[in-house]
Amino acid sequence: MAFEEKRAWVMIVLSVGAYAIYVAIVLSRAGDGPFADVAYAGALLWTIGGAVVAGIAANIAMAVAGGKGADRTDERDREINQVSERIGQSFVVIGALAALIMAVAELRHFWIANAVYLAFVLSSVLSSIAKIMAYRKGGFQTW
Repeated sequence: MAFEEKRAWVMIVLSVGAYAIYVAIVLSRAGDGPFADVAYAGALLWTIGGAVVAGIAANIAMAVAGGKGADRTDERDREINQVSERIGQSFVVIGALAALIMAVAELRHFWIANAVYLAFVLSSVLSSIAKIMAYRKGGFQTW
């Protein structure tokens, strides 16, 4: 398995795991009250920060475990990365538009922040899935 494919698997696990922890925290704090009144900011920042730190640590561990040159990339790796990142960015755009519409509609910050966070998670997952599929199928179709 290519180093970049391993990184994609790690990204999926960390993104989904961090978001699941965040949702569990918010749901546990909500009780019978409205979601918009939940203290979410700390949990949001800690889960994002924790996922970033865990991702860095996982990449370092994979590079060390793989030995010298394990994290080397070639032209195919760069092409797969570029195309998969473009695919994933579609959810960032959708999330930004959703946040813009929510802001114009003067929705509470809770909903706007959660829409953006969900868009980032979906972007990461979609990009990683595209990357894994490209490695498994032998690359992307050139037009």
